[in-house]
Amino acid sequence: MVKISVLQHAPSVHLPARPGDPTPTTRNLDPLMHPFARARERNRALNAAKMDKLFAKPFVGALEGHIDAVEVLCKKPGSLSAVASGSWDGGVILHNVSERKHIRRIQGAHKGKVSGLCFAQDDRLLSCGVDSKIKLWDASPQDDITEQRPLNEYPGKSAFNSIDHHRSDPLFATASNIVQIWDETKSAAISNLTFPTSTETITSVRFNLSETSVLGSIGSDRTFTLYDIRTGKAERRIVMQMSSNALAWSPTFPTNVLLASEDHNLYTFDVRQLKTPTHIYKGHVAAVMSCDWSPTGLEFVSGGWDRTVRIWKEGQGTRPEVYHTKRMQRVSSSIFTADARFVLTGSDDGNVRIWKAKASEKLGIITARERAAIEYRDTLKDKWKHDNEVGRIQRNRHLPKPVYQAAKLKRTMLDTRAVKEERRRKHTRAGESKPNAERKKVVITEQT
Repeated sequence: MVKISVLQHAPSVHLPARPGDPTPTTRNLDPLMHPFARARERNRALNAAKMDKLFAKPFVGALEGHIDAVEVLCKKPGSLSAVASGSWDGGVILHNVSERKHIRRIQGAHKGKVSGLCFAQDDRLLSCGVDSKIKLWDASPQDDITEQRPLNEYPGKSAFNSIDHHRSDPLFATASNIVQIWDETKSAAISNLTFPTSTETITSVRFNLSETSVLGSIGSDRTFTLYDIRTGKAERRIVMQMSSNALAWSPTFPTNVLLASEDHNLYTFDVRQLKTPTHIYKGHVAAVMSCDWSPTGLEFVSGGWDRTVRIWKEGQGTRPEVYHTKRMQRVSSSIFTADARFVLTGSDDGNVRIWKAKASEKLGIITARERAAIEYRDTLKDKWKHDNEVGRIQRNRHLPKPVYQAAKLKRTMLDTRAVKEERRRKHTRAGESKPNAERKKVVITEQT
């Protein structure tokens, strides 16, 4: 006789419910049983888009201390909170952003405005000004925050407009009437870089973040120039329709460079193909004075003469986030923090302002349930962004009245120009006048 053993399952163990746990429910996932699921989801996406606008409070605070316009900002590599600012009053201040207090305060660092700042290795800071001097400062936290003696001083022959430090070597580059390469251990420039036919004033200079021997500069004669410090000469140069005020290398794509132009636009170029920009970013109604990439390389910030700060998505040339206040004047400098969560701007009113990179982001501790709800709402907004109502709310931007009126006038002028070109084309012989793409009008010529 065969014996059959019956397997018995252990009785299920029911864990006690914790406070705050949702009540367990069973759902029938058959879509025929939920005919209004899509309508409910769309309503949730609409509410999520509205909540983003309702809770959008981008301004965090201001860092005071300067008595004149803030000309330049720079962040310390490898630090989340250390930021330096230079002003037209000749003063330099090192800020602790997280605690909103001063680390060091250097009054009268330069005679005249401070035109350039950058951090060197070993907690040191380089500054340059229109007094034709470069100074090296100790940037480490000390009890006496008003210590004003530089570690070293490098005299120049003309006013300096910009400075940038090499990523790993004790070298730094300056911009004046020429680009010069300096060694921290020597009192004079070790190399002069210039284009053979160039006579312009260099307004900004930046080392490439990946290919550290490559250097980019912009000049007052509407040029953008690439240099190689290994060969000691300029490699390529383009002449644009309007001059640029700032440049920034992408942290994730070494060949991409961002230019802030006088024609109210921003341009991204691939240095392997400089004849046309890869993207044009339109939104400002006055000259763009500063720009900086987020550490993620997915977005960047710009500040302009129109008294607004704009945060752009990489590859999306319109509809940026717009930040403004009633008291903020012309924005001359703007940078992202190292964690990509905040933006710092310096303006003519002498304040360094802190903004959220995402206007509706909650600051402080976020629980797991809150994080799940935030991610769910973001997913809904992305899924329903093509819906008319949801898309309209997401695209809406509040602008100050002067900026709105200037944007409206600018749009009218551009439309009138387009109509004029179309009429001229209609009244010329067929084939003589062909329309040009907007990107092909930016660069006039390329020189090697």
